Amino acid sequence: MVSQVLPPLIEHMLRSSFYPHWTQDPIELIQTHTAYVLLTGDYAYKVKKPVNYGFLDYSTVAARKHFVEEELRLNRRTAEELYLAAVPIYQVGTTFSLLGQGEPVDYAVKMKQFPAGALFSDLLAQGQLTPALMQALAHQVAEFHQRAAVSDRSQFFGTIPQIRAAFDQNYTQTQAYIGRGQTQQQLQETQAYTDRIFTEWPEQFQTRINHHKIRECHGDLHLRNICLWHNRIFLFDCIEFNDAFRHVDTLYDVAFTVMDCDARGRADLGNIFLNTYLEDTADWEGVELLPLYLSRQAYTRAKVTSFLLDQPSLSPQQQHTLQTEAQAYYTLAWHYTQRPRGRLILMSGLSGTGKSTVARRLAQRLRAIHIRSDAVRKHLAGLPLQQRGAASLYTSTMTQQTYDRLWKLGIHLASQGHTVILDAKYDRVATRQIVLAQAKAANIPVTILVCHAPLTVLRQRLQQRTGDIADATVELLSRQQVTAEPLTADEQLLAIDLDTSAGVDDDQLQAVANGCIGCDS
Repeated sequence: MVSQVLPPLIEHMLRSSFYPHWTQDPIELIQTHTAYVLLTGDYAYKVKKPVNYGFLDYSTVAARKHFVEEELRLNRRTAEELYLAAVPIYQVGTTFSLLGQGEPVDYAVKMKQFPAGALFSDLLAQGQLTPALMQALAHQVAEFHQRAAVSDRSQFFGTIPQIRAAFDQNYTQTQAYIGRGQTQQQLQETQAYTDRIFTEWPEQFQTRINHHKIRECHGDLHLRNICLWHNRIFLFDCIEFNDAFRHVDTLYDVAFTVMDCDARGRADLGNIFLNTYLEDTADWEGVELLPLYLSRQAYTRAKVTSFLLDQPSLSPQQQHTLQTEAQAYYTLAWHYTQRPRGRLILMSGLSGTGKSTVARRLAQRLRAIHIRSDAVRKHLAGLPLQQRGAASLYTSTMTQQTYDRLWKLGIHLASQGHTVILDAKYDRVATRQIVLAQAKAANIPVTILVCHAPLTVLRQRLQQRTGDIADATVELLSRQQVTAEPLTADEQLLAIDLDTSAGVDDDQLQAVANGCIGCDS
C-alpha cells in the first residue's frame, strides 16, 4: 500500500541509475509503517522512515545510522548470508547516490534479495508450508534461543514493570482506534486480563528470569520474517529499534509464530511448531505465560495495522481492508485471554501402537500441549533427544521420575485452561491412578485413549522406526505384554478404544477429538 507522494530520495532509488550494479526494471517498492524496501533484482535496500512512534525513533539521520548498523549486527545472528552491509547515501544538489563523499544524508541496509514466494507467509498461502518445515523451524528457533545472549540487561527487561510498559503503551496508543477496529469493551477486557496476570503472577515472571529465559531474541518472529532459500530457513528483520522488544522471554518469540499461524487459519501448523519447540527445550512450564504473549503479539499486529489507517491517500477500499484486518487481530488478542476449561488426555498402549502419531495429530485438532515421556525422560537425564539411552535411563527410579514429572506438568497446565496430552505407555494402574486422583482434586476432566494393534503390526513398526527419539525395540514387547495391567472398571468409563492396526484416518481422529472434548466426567 504505497502513498502517491514519495520523498525525493525514494524517487531516486526507484531509478536504475541510482545503483552501481544491474537492476531489474521496474524496481519494486514495498512500504511498511517504518521503512521503504526497494527490490532491485539481486539486492534489496531498506531505508528507514524519519518517524517517531515513541517505541521507535528514526527521526534523525544519526538515529537511522545507528539502527541500520544494529539491524545488520543483530540479523547476522540468524541470516548472515542475507545481510551484506550498512551503506551510506549521499546527496549532491538534488541528486542522490550510493557513491560520494562528505556527510551522508541517510543510510540503508543492503541485503541479498531472495525470490518472491520464499517467505513462510507465501508458502502457507500456496499450500507449501508443510509440517516438516514447521518442525525444522522449531528446531532452528530452539537452537537460536539456546545461544542467544543472556545478560543483566536482558534480565532487567524481564521484570514486570518493563514487560508491562509495552502492554500499557499498546493500549494507550490504540485508544484512537476505538470504533475503527475494536470496541471499548474488547479493549477493557483484554487489558483487565493482562493487568490481572501482572498483579497475581509475580513468581512466574521471576522464575523466568531465574531460569535465564529472558534473552536477546528476535522480537518479531512472524511468518513474513522467515524465509526458505536454497533449502535453508532464515530468520530475518528482527527488532533492532527497541531493546525492550528484543530482550524478551523466549516464549515471546515463539508466541509470535504461533499467533501468526492462528491468524492465517492454520492453527495446526502453529501447534506443530509449538510442541516441537517445547520438546526440544523442555520449556513446558513456560506455557503458563503463553496466552499472555499470544495476546500481546496479536495486539501488536492490530496496532501496527491501525497505524497504517492514518496514511494519506488511502482509497476507501484500502481503508476497509486495513480496518477489517485490524479488527481480526484485536479480536484474536481478546480471544487468547478467554481461558477455556483445561483437560487431560492420557495415551495408553504398548510400544508401536502409534500413540505418539495419534497424539501429535490430535494435538493439532485440539490445540493441545503434547508431552512425550521419551522427551521428558531424556531431558531429566541431561541426554540429547536423538541419542539412544543406555540401560540406566530405564531404571525404575528414572521411570518413576518421568511419570511424576508428566502428571505434575499435566495438572499444572490443565489447571490453567490448557488441553494437555500426556504421551506414555500408561500401562500400569498406579501411574494412571495418580493422574486421575490429582485431576479429580483439581476438577480436571480426563480421557484415557487406549491404542492397540496386533503384535505382528507392532513388531513391524518397531523394526521400521527411524529418526524418532523413542528407544523401544521389538525385544521389549514381550516384557511389556506381561507387565501391562488392564484398565479398572472406573478407568474404563473414561476410556476411548482406538484400533491403530490400519492407521487412523481423519474421520476416526475427529471422532476421537469429539469424544475427548465431550468426556467431562
